[in-house]
Amino acid sequence: MSRMDVNLADLVGAVADAMPDRCALVCGGDRLSYRQLMDRASRLAQHLVTSGLGPDETAGLYMPNSAAYVESLLACMLARLIPVNINYRYTGSELAHLFTAGKLAGLIVDAQYAPLAAAVAAASPDLRHVLVTGNGGTLAASFPAGITALDYDTAIAAAPAVLPDNGRSGDDKLIIFTGGTTGLPKAVLWRHEDLYFSVLSGANPTGPPHLTVGEVVAAARERPPSGWVNTAPLMHGGGTGIVLLALLGGLKVVLSRKFDPAQVLRLVSAEEATILSVVGDAMARPIADELAAHLGEYDLSSLVILTSGAALLSRSVREQIQAMCPNLLITEAFGSSESGADSQLSQGEDGKRRVVHRGDTTVLDEALRPAEPGGIGQIARSGRVPLGYYGDDAATKATFPVIDGVRWALLGDMAEVDRDGSIIFLGRGSMCINTGGEKVYPEEVEQALKAHPAVMDALVAGVPDERFGERVAAVVSLRPGTAADTDALREHCRRTLAGYKVPARIRFVAQVRRSPSGKADYRWARAVLAGP
Repeated sequence: MSRMDVNLADLVGAVADAMPDRCALVCGGDRLSYRQLMDRASRLAQHLVTSGLGPDETAGLYMPNSAAYVESLLACMLARLIPVNINYRYTGSELAHLFTAGKLAGLIVDAQYAPLAAAVAAASPDLRHVLVTGNGGTLAASFPAGITALDYDTAIAAAPAVLPDNGRSGDDKLIIFTGGTTGLPKAVLWRHEDLYFSVLSGANPTGPPHLTVGEVVAAARERPPSGWVNTAPLMHGGGTGIVLLALLGGLKVVLSRKFDPAQVLRLVSAEEATILSVVGDAMARPIADELAAHLGEYDLSSLVILTSGAALLSRSVREQIQAMCPNLLITEAFGSSESGADSQLSQGEDGKRRVVHRGDTTVLDEALRPAEPGGIGQIARSGRVPLGYYGDDAATKATFPVIDGVRWALLGDMAEVDRDGSIIFLGRGSMCINTGGEKVYPEEVEQALKAHPAVMDALVAGVPDERFGERVAAVVSLRPGTAADTDALREHCRRTLAGYKVPARIRFVAQVRRSPSGKADYRWARAVLAGP
């Protein structure tokens, strides 16, 4: 197996040393060269180390898209801390679960989220050091006793711009939180070296992986200093992967703080971007509509590639964009936080999506054996896969089984093996709802609904949506003698669930249908939700 035994932040640093004055990062009013980015990351790493945070301890990144997020990601790696992505849409119990499961020792949080972080800080008893960004020097929250909270920029300014001498290597780790089969997020634990090959394609998505630092640097030097506009949130694994891949390629990372289709198109033009990344129709459709409404007003002459990940593009959106930008290459990445960037999806004349992979992906049947042509099973990947779920041995054994001495990652997606051996993508095998790239598990929403005093029973399923692919919908029966309307139930759910998990459609029925054993009849629920 190929080796690249290097810490990913050191690899970015090698690119920075080769082209220090090239622009590395643009976000809002921040504009950093490669030298400036690594300088700030090195200072922050020194601060984290001198604050008593040690190798293999975890540090949460609880921020929207920002320069501080990228600096903090690199700094944690340089300090040999395990960076942990925190979904800023989470509230109360959801947020507390991430703090608990991540076993956070450190936290870097944007001021707007600091009050929530302080409220759930006790969920991580190891938490002892917090940095607050974007607060103008004044802390936005009071953290419990025993936790030191400091201003982010002040901490960086006071630290030396010297790399910590701490034995960094490809064995250093990173956590990507993702949804799990129970409805709660799980912490996927990656080694840097495995992440390099499986998520970052060996810093060369279009060819064989680079196997030395020199190869990475040489390839970055050869690329023109163009921009890569990333609209995905960095608190998702896909967004983080795009940023690291762009930096290893010597490109200019252009971040959108909040998604605005007109602003995205302006950034493509202003930063002479060659690549634009989106998350399925939820982003691609508004961009296409904005472009159609103002055709000719945006200069997209530099744009070469539009790539989508985490959610599928519909045929209609692809055709709409292609008609306006005939020379644009539109690609769809296929993968997961548990397996990396597995492949691309191609769509033929038959309308079926096929998995275009590198040879380490297959379809396993119910017995976890390779499916024969015509057979259906789970998509699985071998080779460079994660170490497992952080702190969850049982879930690790289920998702990363060892079969005949080979370790696999089960993606949770279903596929059919065609007669020619190609893999036809079918979709998620569970009841997981994919709404604009966000994963929503019915059981979690059902529990929230049934916590309302007027609700007797509820089933949750996904319904088709033009923009988001799917939306969350629910069938609800009420207790006799009680009353509740859609607005009341939605408001109730909003207290414990992130906004995208709150049902967009609720249908009231006299009785929710279940089997005699009490199992949910989701086929019936979908039929009710699809009706007039």
